[in-house]
Amino acid sequence: MYPSDRKYTKNHEWVTIAGGEARVGITQYAQEQLGDVVYVELPEIGRALKRGETFGAIESVKAVSELYCPLSGEVASVNVELSEHPEAINVEPHDTWMIALKLADSAEVEALLDGPSYQALIG
Repeated sequence: MYPSDRKYTKNHEWVTIAGGEARVGITQYAQEQLGDVVYVELPEIGRALKRGETFGAIESVKAVSELYCPLSGEVASVNVELSEHPEAINVEPHDTWMIALKLADSAEVEALLDGPSYQALIG
């Protein structure tokens, strides 16, 4: 169920990595727990983030939840489409990225979960 081309966090974010850059989104499980997403708050480009730090918030009809950075790095870009169309996360959570990071320490990737490990975490 969970794509094998990415890594996952215990906070229900996914990460894809290519060329020293990581794209981050939320998992389908997180989206299902939230319900219909109606707003996403994302950081400014250039902001330095540490692994585990809050980088934004996601609001649904049920709740507001913080978003946690899975890896340390600098925000290289944000998905500006989400400010106009946050509902894209409801349709394809694994294809809708939120931020892209220039990685500060690629060794941190080893601490993330693979697809089967994430699936076991959520049951």
